[in-house]
Amino acid sequence: MQAAFVRKYSKKGAMKNVKQKNDRRKIEEARAKITQYENHMKQLVQKQKAEERKARTKRLCSRHGLLESMFPETIVLTDEQFKAFLEKAVVNDYGRRMLDSVMAKSGGVTTAPKPVEVAKRVNPTSTTAKPIKATQGGAPTAPQTESSGTDGNAGKSGSAAQTS
Repeated sequence: MQAAFVRKYSKKGAMKNVKQKNDRRKIEEARAKITQYENHMKQLVQKQKAEERKARTKRLCSRHGLLESMFPETIVLTDEQFKAFLEKAVVNDYGRRMLDSVMAKSGGVTTAPKPVEVAKRVNPTSTTAKPIKATQGGAPTAPQTESSGTDGNAGKSGSAAQTS
């Protein structure tokens, strides 16, 4: 009777060991698949980033080439001179309005107007960017300009232009 008891329980133990081995093998296979999927995902992310870099490089080269074809004089400028040129010619209220106009005509999303503080940081020598003053009610008021001009030279008079 004791031998039958031992055989009965030893079969159950062997079955448990086989099931445990199968479960461990399945877990290891699942972990291997997870690792494969993670590596595949990393490869896809790297590929996407590379494509985005290529598209950005192409866009930058094409736009800069277009700018140089319209203003060939800018080719000889240093980086600092070119930046100053862009800040004075484009990064101002007039440039922002023109960009918004182009975006509206093309059906694109229009950009929100830049706060004066940001415009001042971008172009600290600008005389058109004046700090916004808050009224007693807390609502900001538009700065007062000396003269109203659409060419971005408001408040300037010939050779007596303000310098900061």
